[in-house]
Amino acid sequence: MSAGKEKVKEIIKNAKNEGRSKLLEHEAYEVLSNYGLPVPKAGLAKSSEEAVRIADSVGYPVVLKIVSPDIVHKSDVGGVKVGLKSKEEVVKAFNEIMDNVAKRAPNARVTGILVQEMVPEALEVIVGTTRDPTFGPVVLFGLGGIFVEVLKDVSFRITPVTKYDAEMMLSEIKAAKILEGYRGMPPRDREALIDIIIKISKFMEEQEDVTDVDLNPIMVFEKGKGAKIADARILIKPS
Repeated sequence: MSAGKEKVKEIIKNAKNEGRSKLLEHEAYEVLSNYGLPVPKAGLAKSSEEAVRIADSVGYPVVLKIVSPDIVHKSDVGGVKVGLKSKEEVVKAFNEIMDNVAKRAPNARVTGILVQEMVPEALEVIVGTTRDPTFGPVVLFGLGGIFVEVLKDVSFRITPVTKYDAEMMLSEIKAAKILEGYRGMPPRDREALIDIIIKISKFMEEQEDVTDVDLNPIMVFEKGKGAKIADARILIKPS
């Protein structure tokens, strides 16, 4: 087994040993990056000084997010700050998040604050997986926002997902034309999406303790410019 896959097993094992059924966000990014998935540059800060050091290395603007096994909806407790453009803004945001969480979720365990590059706005898509009791891992693709929430415009495949399968998944959704460029919008990087779908399929086949992955949103840039995961959620079988 490669060193990267060993590391993934270790992260999942540690989470299970702590009685968790969900990876923390920085763990999810590390796990995905070991499979070559395009995650944002990020680091976990325990102090405002450390947050500034990470922000300097990641590059501004940055996003700060609370990391806690006890907080599901970070925004509800004032645990997210976006578009921070300077050291001063990072320090202020770090302290505000800590104060907000202390007031609104006083019993929550706080692991730290994730300092993450702010992924540029682009076309939002979703790639997700779940472990079906009958069919095994199933991969989902759809456009983000209203397309998935209201229109339920998604396509599915059972793993292993081939390049041909992934190409078909992109073509099957009703809003497929948007990926090709529509009404002045540029064509999007389909190859980057195909790569993500194939890699997440492989990840689910190899990591049997993972039950669900939700990459939402993924920002898809213009053709040839790739895609980047802006948020990730990974659920695991509890011990």
